[in-house]
Amino acid sequence: MGDAENLDFPEGSFDQVYSWGVLYHRSDTPRAVAEVWRVLKRGGQARVMIYHKASVIGLMLWLRYGLLVGRPWRSFADLYAHHLESPGTKAYTISEARKLCSRFSQCDITTMLTHGDLLTSDAGQRHRGVLLNVARVLWPRWLIRRFFARNGLFMLIRVVK
Repeated sequence: MGDAENLDFPEGSFDQVYSWGVLYHRSDTPRAVAEVWRVLKRGGQARVMIYHKASVIGLMLWLRYGLLVGRPWRSFADLYAHHLESPGTKAYTISEARKLCSRFSQCDITTMLTHGDLLTSDAGQRHRGVLLNVARVLWPRWLIRRFFARNGLFMLIRVVK
């Protein structure tokens, strides 16, 4: 176990860094990304997944914990921090992700719909109940796949130092 904000490796130690669902849990995500840059060799690549703020999941959280409880002003940042995963979970816009990765010579970002966005699994174990069961039956998966394919929860980032 280590500290992603203070990696215990010399500068330029790795050709590849891989992080799936870790950096958005850090109290100082920009510092953790800076550490990824530091430990990569020149020309090295990192592949990272962080949560995408403008996701179908974000919309579901807003409907359930914002609109339906009379608090439509709740921000997506607040909703992710309190209802997505563990307390303090963060999500980023594509623009914010590009800013996090600005030191890298190359940054490619894609988003993808997941089983959670499409309500095809028991993802999101924190959320149970009749409303979710009804939503699973009525959820317009075809519509989401067609018109919201870029609004998936997973933001996949490939950077080169």
